[in-house]
Amino acid sequence: MPSIFTPEQQIAYERDGYVLVRSLFDQEEIAILRGAIETDPQLQASLYDRHDASGKSTRMATWNHPGDSVYGLAARSHRVVDTMESMLGGEVYHYHSKLTAKEPLEGGAWEWHQDYGYWYHNGCTFPYMASMMLALDKTTRENGCLQVIRGSHHAGRVDHGVLPGEQVGADPRRVEEMLKTLERVYCEMEPGDGLFFHANVMHRSDQNRSPNRRWTVLFCYNAARNNPYLEHHHPQYTPLHKVDDNAIKMTGVKYSENSPDYFRKNFSNPPELKKTMSTS
Repeated sequence: MPSIFTPEQQIAYERDGYVLVRSLFDQEEIAILRGAIETDPQLQASLYDRHDASGKSTRMATWNHPGDSVYGLAARSHRVVDTMESMLGGEVYHYHSKLTAKEPLEGGAWEWHQDYGYWYHNGCTFPYMASMMLALDKTTRENGCLQVIRGSHHAGRVDHGVLPGEQVGADPRRVEEMLKTLERVYCEMEPGDGLFFHANVMHRSDQNRSPNRRWTVLFCYNAARNNPYLEHHHPQYTPLHKVDDNAIKMTGVKYSENSPDYFRKNFSNPPELKKTMSTS
């Protein structure tokens, strides 16, 4: 199955580093996904908090291998994986997935960063990596939607370091210079919308200051030819078995496998990353 991108979207991806696809998953599929994630006892037991500099937290769950749960099926669907393979120029594998749950009036911020700013330090030699963020709830400026710097992937990898709190972020001076010439875009999304973005796109999100929940799930991929040279907390190359796009509706609400190793119990900074980054 080919990429779902139109020729115009492919041009936009190469120019901007991201493409927002409206209604990537329909409302029936989102209801199934949301229902499973909200009630999966193993996922709920694995939730952990990731704090920003002010102490506000984002609730998270992270898993490395997409099984036969309904969210595993979403990550293995042709519409997502075939598009990723077109974006990255060949076979991909599932690097990890994560739920990012910003609760009303409590959800924390994420500082400016590139995903490859982390993943480079996991032993991934090349930036042949990308993610797709799927909105489970409506995401707005008020509840902390994702912000991207349009075209920032052309700058290449920026130095990252450990920031106050628990997060890893990009060199603030570099971000400041980017924002002088490049556009900051607020990616407001409806449930079912999917944002495909390159691993070198600079992005962040604000705290959730609204009375509305903001839950998203991210599916992250690495090119098969970019197998990490370090063993770390995300997997090395593992063949990815794609499923038909109707798999979610055919399966219905299905939880994760009953395995104690399915979900990670906490977030780990990359093993090579030791530098502390000043925000002043």
